[in-house]
Amino acid sequence: MCREFAHKNWLVFYREGGKHLDILDVLEGRVHTISLPISLHSLFLVTEDRWLLVENKTRQKFLLTKPSGMPHSDVCQLYRVDEEPASAGFGLTTGSEMSVPHVVSRDQLPSENLSAALGQKIVSPNRVLSDANNYAGIIVGFPDLMSPSEMYTWKRSFPLNSNNVSSADLFSYGGRKTGAAKIPNCIILVDANQVVRAVDGRDVPLKEIYSKDVTPPHSAGYLEVTDLNSKKVKYIPVPRASMLSPYTSWLSKISDTDFLVAPMGSGSVVTVDFGGCIRLWETGLSNLQRSLFEWRNMIGQDEGKPVQITIERESGLDVSGPKHGKTDFDNMPHVGGNMWAGGTGGRDTAGLGGMGGPYRLDSGHTVYQVSQVEKDAVPEEVKRAARAMAEKAFKERLKEIQMSEYDAEAYERFLAAVRYQVQSLRVILDSLQAKGKERQWLRHQAIGELDDAKIIDGLTGEKAIYKRRGEHEPELGSPQEKPKRLRLVVDVSGSMYRFNGVDGRLERSMEAVCMVMEAFENYEHKFKYDIVGHSGDGFNIELVRSDKIPKNNKQRLEILKVMHAHSQFCMSGDHTLEGTDHAIKEIAKEEADEYFVIVLSDANLERYGIPPERFAETLTSDPQVNAFAIFIGSLGDQAMRLQRTLPAGRSFVAMDTKQIPQILQQIFTSTMLSKL
Repeated sequence: MCREFAHKNWLVFYREGGKHLDILDVLEGRVHTISLPISLHSLFLVTEDRWLLVENKTRQKFLLTKPSGMPHSDVCQLYRVDEEPASAGFGLTTGSEMSVPHVVSRDQLPSENLSAALGQKIVSPNRVLSDANNYAGIIVGFPDLMSPSEMYTWKRSFPLNSNNVSSADLFSYGGRKTGAAKIPNCIILVDANQVVRAVDGRDVPLKEIYSKDVTPPHSAGYLEVTDLNSKKVKYIPVPRASMLSPYTSWLSKISDTDFLVAPMGSGSVVTVDFGGCIRLWETGLSNLQRSLFEWRNMIGQDEGKPVQITIERESGLDVSGPKHGKTDFDNMPHVGGNMWAGGTGGRDTAGLGGMGGPYRLDSGHTVYQVSQVEKDAVPEEVKRAARAMAEKAFKERLKEIQMSEYDAEAYERFLAAVRYQVQSLRVILDSLQAKGKERQWLRHQAIGELDDAKIIDGLTGEKAIYKRRGEHEPELGSPQEKPKRLRLVVDVSGSMYRFNGVDGRLERSMEAVCMVMEAFENYEHKFKYDIVGHSGDGFNIELVRSDKIPKNNKQRLEILKVMHAHSQFCMSGDHTLEGTDHAIKEIAKEEADEYFVIVLSDANLERYGIPPERFAETLTSDPQVNAFAIFIGSLGDQAMRLQRTLPAGRSFVAMDTKQIPQILQQIFTSTMLSKL
């Protein structure tokens, strides 16, 4: 069965060795038959009206053309396809070697991809194919030109399914299934200029890929990626299935490998193994470059920051009681155990990824994370003791912050990262217009009190001679009578500290707060702001009061230190919804020119079972308050997925602090446009 045009509701059926084609029109329930003068081996629907046929005995290729009205037309023509090898140094087959394609691309290569593959500037109809003898082949001129087509091929050293591996290597290469595969398990990515095929381990030159001291992995097979741009072949091992399914026997009969492969987009493929495990693979260079850029942008790799890796592990041990642990002055990595402070994946001591410890402590090492099940199993008395110890340590840390001398170098590190953004934000603040409506007499009304100035107009029949009190939009450029009101709700939860080593989210949040405090200084007549935090400890953690804003660098640095300390010592949990809702209700109680609530979050809502719909409802709960969310941290595409579910224009993703001034400008100007 050929189902290339199933989306147009017709299928083609044929039998190997048969001499006719049956075309089924699904909508009309009709079958149209085409009789052939040749015995058919295989069929490829290259286009809707041009099909490639392979003769059964000689393997000669033919082109079947028909009017595009098929299957209702009875007129078809059959042309012999002559392939002329081109001398281009590609290890070409000769004209006498007739091979049967396993797959033929429906779309042709773009001219730039065709030129890159052939090493010459060329514009011509073409199709890409692959067979048992060649990694890939390109037929230039086919199927639009009736003249002989030039055939370019990338030839294999050994044909697929050949016994070119000794029996001694069966353990490394995997067993060979008997019989030929019933499906090609090969796809062509035209946009990526690649041919991707699922191959058995015995068709892979493992001795050329792995050195003698490396044992090849036991796999379900390999993805063979033939890149026509770089003229290279790459092999990707596909892991074995972790479990078997009822379809294992069926799959083993239709595939030469323990998995199937299908296209997914322009530069990706998807595989499914015996156990039903689905994996998405990116093979296209442009896709890989884009994903690498997004990954580096997410973790801050371009800024030279260390990369923190998390490895999940089961400890299998019980907790005893919380303690700080011993300090290792050499800062060596410690995994598991309950002796050292700053270790990972352990128990009882301060560190990361463990359980039963009093608080978080990041020593900059790879994190070994115990499972959530083990963390939930920690006894309540241990949790209470850990909580009490964390509260005591936090209070001591606050005293240290208040009593410490001003550290100019520490504050300059934050300010230097946002100094240019502070200037940009001040320009934005200077340009803001008054938005508050004023109550005044509205003239030229049809109802209300009689306007003395319109009495004469009333005698002439004019009806709009009344006036009444009402709200009037301020004129453009008019001065503010009341300051605008802003409440910044920042995430100081434990996840900010825990994943700061992954993507720098806590430092980014502290830089954003530093930027707001610096930029809004001396703008009290235009903007009245305060800053609150939310974490597992609560939803209204006071950081900056509107009537007690920091006046100097020492006070601003203390605010940043408190943010860092709180995220280190607070309990796990999330109060994003409660913090946002409280901020919106509280800010609306004051009189102001405009109301803004901006939530800085790490988008880690789904861990606590918070549906995005509830967050969206909270952001839009009061029409007079302009509430927005800025996601400054994300595990994978977590922030992007959350943004897509929220109301348009209400959320932003800022994985770089430099983006925040532009986002704030969008926020402030969006309210102006919404009133037009």
